Amino acid sequence: MFIVTLIAAPDTRNLDGALVESLRNAWGGGDVVWLAVDEAAEFAMPAAPDNQWDVWADLQRACVDLVVQPAEGRRKKMLLADMDSTMIRQECIDELAAEAGVGARVADITARAMNGELDFEAALIERVGLLKGLPENIISKVIANRITYMPGGHALVSTMKAQGAYAALVSGGFRAFTARVAAALGFDENRANTLLAADGKLTGDVGRPILGKAAKVQALEEITARLGLTEADVLAVGDGANDLGMLGRAGTGVALHAKPTVQAECNIRINHGDLTALLYLQGYTRDDIVT
Repeated sequence: MFIVTLIAAPDTRNLDGALVESLRNAWGGGDVVWLAVDEAAEFAMPAAPDNQWDVWADLQRACVDLVVQPAEGRRKKMLLADMDSTMIRQECIDELAAEAGVGARVADITARAMNGELDFEAALIERVGLLKGLPENIISKVIANRITYMPGGHALVSTMKAQGAYAALVSGGFRAFTARVAAALGFDENRANTLLAADGKLTGDVGRPILGKAAKVQALEEITARLGLTEADVLAVGDGANDLGMLGRAGTGVALHAKPTVQAECNIRINHGDLTALLYLQGYTRDDIVT
């Protein structure tokens, strides 16, 4: 069996019941279950539809996300999440660069790297080099004044953990940020790169080895092995090219507001919902969500 889930943006809550019923009838699905009124609904069907992506494109124009996935095993035991532009709205290195007066240059490199146009490690080294000489305490200032959380993140982590899941934050960004974000959102552990500093200033270099695409897959392998889980037990979420490895290996890999090249390689794409969409994908209802 397959589950079809339709999700609207939580700020508009414009999921039309007639639209859901029309799709259910067209695809020969079972009874509609509303997970959140006017926001998320699902129905079961015996096979994946042939025209899934044509319908997906039509629904995107209506600002509705559509996901079709196997029913079996969709509720996961582990969350593996990227940080930048996933659990938080910003790219931390771009915010540091803005403080250094090189924001536009670094943001351009970041966008190209996340879209897979540049080698991740080389792009990171180049960008960090432009931060040389910044006072180390600028990190706390950026966290306090520039970093905001992606809506639904706390609910996602709290709800999955309340059901016994493990939550790991893995980032190609910096541990000075992931440690704070992980603590605020309730993650069990975090992994990221280390910005090097000396005499109270950033050196313009990053600790080795650099955590990139392969390291995120390594985190998936190591954590599941340690917890006695399988990769099928994992829900992974990210937005950039360096997330594709873990998104492809996890039982459920979600491209969240992702770059075009990332969306093209993922079957589950959330472009309008927030992080609570990842709960609806697992069959949680609005009443199940821990706030």
